[in-house]
Amino acid sequence: MSIDFQILKRLYKSYTRKYLKKILLSVFFTIILAGSTSAVAYLLDPAIDQLFINQNQQMLYLIPGLIILAFAAKGSSLYLAKVLMIAVSQDVKRDMQVDMFNTIVVADTGLIDKKHSGKFIANLTNDINMITNLLSVAILNLFKDSFTLIALLGVMFYQNWKLSLIAMIMIPLASGAARTLGKRIGKVTTEQMVKAGSFMSYLVEIFKNHKIIKIFQNENYEKKRARIVLEELKIKGQKIAEIMVRASPIMEFLTGIMIACLVYVAAILVSNNELEVSKFFSFLAAMMLAYQPVRSLATLNMTIQQGLAGAKRVLPVIDEKPEITDKDNIKDLKFNIGEIIFENVNFGYSKEDETLKSVNLKFPGEKMTALVGQSGAGKSTILNLIPRFYNIQKGDIKIDEQSIYDYSIYSLRKGISLVSQDTTLFDDTVKNNIAYANLNATDEEIKEAAKNSFADEFIQKLPKKYETLIGENGIRLSGGEKQRLSIARAILKKSPVILLDEATSSLDAETESKIQKAINFLTEGRTTIVIAHRLSTILNSDKIYVIENGQVMGSGSHDELLKTSTIYKNFYEKQIKK
Repeated sequence: MSIDFQILKRLYKSYTRKYLKKILLSVFFTIILAGSTSAVAYLLDPAIDQLFINQNQQMLYLIPGLIILAFAAKGSSLYLAKVLMIAVSQDVKRDMQVDMFNTIVVADTGLIDKKHSGKFIANLTNDINMITNLLSVAILNLFKDSFTLIALLGVMFYQNWKLSLIAMIMIPLASGAARTLGKRIGKVTTEQMVKAGSFMSYLVEIFKNHKIIKIFQNENYEKKRARIVLEELKIKGQKIAEIMVRASPIMEFLTGIMIACLVYVAAILVSNNELEVSKFFSFLAAMMLAYQPVRSLATLNMTIQQGLAGAKRVLPVIDEKPEITDKDNIKDLKFNIGEIIFENVNFGYSKEDETLKSVNLKFPGEKMTALVGQSGAGKSTILNLIPRFYNIQKGDIKIDEQSIYDYSIYSLRKGISLVSQDTTLFDDTVKNNIAYANLNATDEEIKEAAKNSFADEFIQKLPKKYETLIGENGIRLSGGEKQRLSIARAILKKSPVILLDEATSSLDAETESKIQKAINFLTEGRTTIVIAHRLSTILNSDKIYVIENGQVMGSGSHDELLKTSTIYKNFYEKQIKK
């Protein structure tokens, strides 16, 4: 697996270039590190010659002092170089995560639907960690070890060029071995990241469905599934670790051969008076110190391949451009009475599937219109098209005679509120969940919205009232309480168009009565489109559309449809029987 320089170039332009000053300062400290490391090796020559052989008392304090100074410079420069690169790596990590998060937040609903949330989490954590490891560890080691190796080679050649040439044979041998290992680690890393993404997806499912697991007594089944997934992850992780450590025995073996050869040649040179013993020990120290940078440079390819594998998964997500965007020089949509019209609308979630077929609808402004029909008929799809969660393939949707595709998405969605049966709440306080509709709302406005949605009566019973944390997706609240918070949020937004997606389903009679009153307050004088399953909702509607297989099969008032639509009559009679 060759190094993909296009990806490295992209990472540099987008992320590391802005921190070039810190990187260059780190490089400066690696030069000091290289100089001090080579100084340690060089000082062994005068130390042995002057202190042990000649027993020069004048050098007794100077040479040890210089050795201490060299080690102090070595340690300090390595520390400062690492601290700088740690700062750079964390900055890059944050930048990449921000970019990816920004992409996800503005991404089309269709993209989010296609990919499990666990895969996105794996991209944001595991993959980006590998990329930042590439940008920090790899860059630091490249400069640190290259400069150190060059400096130590300088000492080695200064002491004896013949021995240096023998020692240098190890460098291409080590590089060749590392290249082979790098190819393998790139492939295994990609496989491991795919498995990690799958495990993250599985983990999200476990947290989300823990009650279902318990009620169907499938704990042992899930334990077995988890063990299989974790075993696969372990195998891949073990393979990577084994490949990484495989460099050690190779390097040890090569080093052993080199030292044996050097000792043999050095013995001959010393006997021929071509090499002094002090110079040989200095040379040997330089060579032993060179072992670490040679090994590090030899395995650098593995770190790079891991980072590139992560980049190949993350960058396409960051680069994903939403299809649902504003046109150039767009204007804001102006709401008048909020009349919504569908003109020959065709839509499918995929090219093969056509969910809506030539649908024509007219939702009167400031009135309530109900959509009735079987599950899968296309009712929720109709609601999702109005705020442009998806784009239609054919036709047009207008609000007050303005095509929603000719005006800004922000101004469109600003005028729409959505209350669904699948209430979505944040792991935050009651107050912040209501205020999400208007982050600038006052405490009085928040409490007023809660009172009008009948949420205030249960909020006052909570331990910290409006400051109570409600847990992940409101886990500490009942279904009716969550629904009332959702309605309070919509009330606070004060939008002219209200979309209700089976907002009163699966509730007891008392709770439904309160929620119905809250909905009546929310929808009064506003254009309301409701997916109706409850008889009370149907009868309160000014107009009703019957949807079947993505088509409009009837429309009119309740009394009219009882006479003209068999589908509606059957639907109504089933409601009465309930």
